[in-house]
Amino acid sequence: MALPQRAFFTLHETASRWGCTIADIGGWATEGKLDIVTGVSLAICGDEKVSGKITISPMDMLPLFRRAGTGPTVIKLQRIKPENAQDWCYVTEPADGVEVSIADLLITGQDVLRFEDEYDLLRRIGGGTGALSPYDWEGMYVALLKRVHEHGIPETQAELIGYLQDWFADVAENGEIPDESTIRRRLRPFWRAMRGEK
Repeated sequence: MALPQRAFFTLHETASRWGCTIADIGGWATEGKLDIVTGVSLAICGDEKVSGKITISPMDMLPLFRRAGTGPTVIKLQRIKPENAQDWCYVTEPADGVEVSIADLLITGQDVLRFEDEYDLLRRIGGGTGALSPYDWEGMYVALLKRVHEHGIPETQAELIGYLQDWFADVAENGEIPDESTIRRRLRPFWRAMRGEK
């Protein structure tokens, strides 16, 4: 059985995955292309108690995103956005703000996959040539063609990914199969072409 999609990536993991810098990710978040989140145990914003997942504004933490790497690793935030909230809240307690470490800044797995799909990052993530994969990708492409030839294009990409996960489970000699996000990245160009998307 395959593991579920990964829930979070750290900024360092994401920068390595995409071949960019943390400063780039901060810039994209500032432009609304993705959200950077973290967790807080408790903050008081006026009459409201806030805990759990929050969204942060990279511009409020600008020193953490210095390209030269000379900035601090921890900063105190005066402004946060609670989960499912539309507006920013201003922290009244602690009086000097909520302490946040750059190591605790995250991007949701769903946001990472959406960003990769939107900006076609498959080739960048693929790792180039020369690396041996533990998975039979060529066999998967054959299974993909056979599935479409015999049954047509599925209604959803998730349905096709489920079919390919089952295929991997059937043929894997060691029981290891790629996770959903890995299959999705490999499948995305084919899915777009089959659906007539650019």
